[in-house]
Amino acid sequence: MIRTAQFTISSTDVLRSPQTTLPEYAFIGRSNVGKSSLINRLTRQPKLAKTSQKPGKTLLINHFAVNAGAPDAWNLVDLPGYGFAQAGKAQREALRKMIERYCLLRDQLCSLFVLVDARLPLQAIDRDFMNWLGENSIPFALVFTKADKLGKERLAMNIEAYKQQLLEFWEELPPCFVTSAESGLGCDELTAYIEQINTQIANDR
Repeated sequence: MIRTAQFTISSTDVLRSPQTTLPEYAFIGRSNVGKSSLINRLTRQPKLAKTSQKPGKTLLINHFAVNAGAPDAWNLVDLPGYGFAQAGKAQREALRKMIERYCLLRDQLCSLFVLVDARLPLQAIDRDFMNWLGENSIPFALVFTKADKLGKERLAMNIEAYKQQLLEFWEELPPCFVTSAESGLGCDELTAYIEQINTQIANDR
């Protein structure tokens, strides 16, 4: 359960991230996938993560402390979106390196949540990024966003088609969640998944 959430620091490099042993969960996806909006819905703080109608708003690694000081404390990270077409080549390369360094070097990272738009079929840029995560043994879950933009039947068809496309490349699917920042759909399931991992970590210590 998320009781409190507060911004701690923004940085351009993983080595400047908070020095803590708390479990950490990061959210990432293509620009304008609804990442910041979902974070705000999860934490019940409409202005916690900066949102914008213009893609490419998040350009830094943004850390947030959840349930700070409590036994069930953990950290949430809002990573820059990838695939921002309007960014220059140098900026896109800098963001790619920033994201990859965070994923590879952040020992506290327990799971990456890769957000994709439920209205769209599998995009090559998402497939390539998830394949890179798998190749580097980085744990992640797939989060479908903007589910409220579709009817139930269409949503179910899109999700199933997306999964079948992934199974053309993978033998097994990662954990999958269907969400809406507008209605709150899937937020309880996401939080429960995080709590499940945190409990396992605590039991293993």
